[in-house]
Amino acid sequence: MARMRAVDAAVLVLEKEGISCAFGVPGAAINPLYSALKARGSIRHILARHVEAASHMAEGFTRARSGNIGLCIGTSGPAGTDMITGLYSAAADSIPILCITGQAPRARLNKEDFQAVDIAAIAAPVAKWAVTVMEPYLVPMALQKAFHLMRSSRPGPVLIDLPVDVQLAEIEFDIDAYEPLVPFKPAMSRAQAEKALKMLNAADKPVIVAGGGIINADASDLLIEFAEVTGVPVIPTLMGWGAIPDDHRLMAGMCGLQTSHRYGNATMLEADFVFGIGNRWANRHTGSVDVYTKGKKFIHVDIEPTQIGRVFAPDLGVVSDAGAALKMLLDVATEWRTAGKLRDWSGWAGECRQRKKAMKRKTHFDQVPLKPQRVYEEMNKAFGRDTTYVTTIGLSQIAGAQFLHVYKPRNWINCGQAGPLGWTLPAALGVRAADPDRTIVALSGDYDFQFMIEELAAGAQHKLPYIHVVVNNAYLGLIRQAQRGFSMDFEVSLAFENVNRKDEPEAGYGVDHVAVAEAMGCKAVRVRRPEDFAGAFEEAQRLMNEHQVPVVLEFILERVTNVSMGTEIDKITEFEELAEHHEDAPTAIVMLD
Repeated sequence: MARMRAVDAAVLVLEKEGISCAFGVPGAAINPLYSALKARGSIRHILARHVEAASHMAEGFTRARSGNIGLCIGTSGPAGTDMITGLYSAAADSIPILCITGQAPRARLNKEDFQAVDIAAIAAPVAKWAVTVMEPYLVPMALQKAFHLMRSSRPGPVLIDLPVDVQLAEIEFDIDAYEPLVPFKPAMSRAQAEKALKMLNAADKPVIVAGGGIINADASDLLIEFAEVTGVPVIPTLMGWGAIPDDHRLMAGMCGLQTSHRYGNATMLEADFVFGIGNRWANRHTGSVDVYTKGKKFIHVDIEPTQIGRVFAPDLGVVSDAGAALKMLLDVATEWRTAGKLRDWSGWAGECRQRKKAMKRKTHFDQVPLKPQRVYEEMNKAFGRDTTYVTTIGLSQIAGAQFLHVYKPRNWINCGQAGPLGWTLPAALGVRAADPDRTIVALSGDYDFQFMIEELAAGAQHKLPYIHVVVNNAYLGLIRQAQRGFSMDFEVSLAFENVNRKDEPEAGYGVDHVAVAEAMGCKAVRVRRPEDFAGAFEEAQRLMNEHQVPVVLEFILERVTNVSMGTEIDKITEFEELAEHHEDAPTAIVMLD
């Protein structure tokens, strides 16, 4: 036993639980914890410009690598309320992050003290656990519980609030006697696996829907092996993209209203059986339940019991970690195939591959200003198979999911359910902090980029280089497109005559992103014409490598481009001509608008 401040014990626990990096903003009520961090010098700290951004950096850090848990730190009051969006985003996508806030002294709680707010009550709906620790010795014990909760069952975030006098109080603590708790993960039984495979064997046109739970469980290799043993095509969700390579013969495309492929929707409509693993039947994937489920049987495997039946009741539900389920399913399927008990779905898989070849959207446009489809075509040429893409929401994300390619798990880092604007930039910085070597390309529309553009300075200060592709049409593009249903274009334009850009052709686009990026200590390249693509990508990578700072690569788009989407998976509006049309190829229902 040693006598120490509660915050010194907290830092020792953070070390033992594997925390190596923190993102945050110091302040009076959390300075005791910062003093403990400084004294130990064991945890890297990245100073954000906004506490919400720090929470998204922590998300990016967690999402980048297996086993990571990002740490976000802030003072009392507004720092905690700023973290709420990050907590919501992490909870929605099953991402563990730890948020630690300072708090007013215990004696001043409920007395309207300066920057004192009941942050635990505010955070409770968007956290697995949110607590104000009222006893000094409970600080290390609360952290132990926090890590156990974050890692057990469905992963998620925790907030721990520390009154300043609790932080400073001395306690007896022995870090050598401390051990992280073993997380709880439910596992599929053999009987459940046999039941599931018996149902699968009765299907003529089955598909596997691979969700983000597979990536959380590091089970992508098991998914691929299970798909290959059974021969069943795979439709990844947006959160599961990368669990099977885009060019794998059994990757059948994504399904959905927006972030989907024409061939993925067509295959889902043809299927008669859906085996969902580690997914949550998100509405952007399903559209209406009636259309999505018509003529199909369903199995749903999820780590969280209350997810099964939340959207619709499956024909079989199994509570299991995705990795444990896939291992058991693979063992049984391999035995059945060896014994000749497994059906042959090669004909069905061949139909899916034919759709994948035939049902393409056009990307090659030569117009100036640029069409966004051409940007993604050129990104596919410029960036290799190991590229990690980071993005959140908007037409940029939707078109990115339709046209980019992802080949590995954790190479598509996306805020799937919450979709807060501004998420992309800080999340990309968090990914870079987690991995100094990978190629990172962030993707934003101009509005997402402007939301937290100040974090470019954090990237420059802390030498966190990556390439940020900004597709600029000076519009809230997704909202403008949605407003078509109301026959309006109202308060969604970002364009204005920038008096400081009189000599530039896009002066009317408003904000000069290149100038802002350079003012923040970063580098930037602007692209206006198709013939400049190749040189711009090369220049961006050269600048990033030379200066070790974020590089903004801005593409000047035409003001209005409608991106393919619809209200149902069988009613997707295609606003641009398609790449090709084969009369004999199966097609989704397409309306040219």
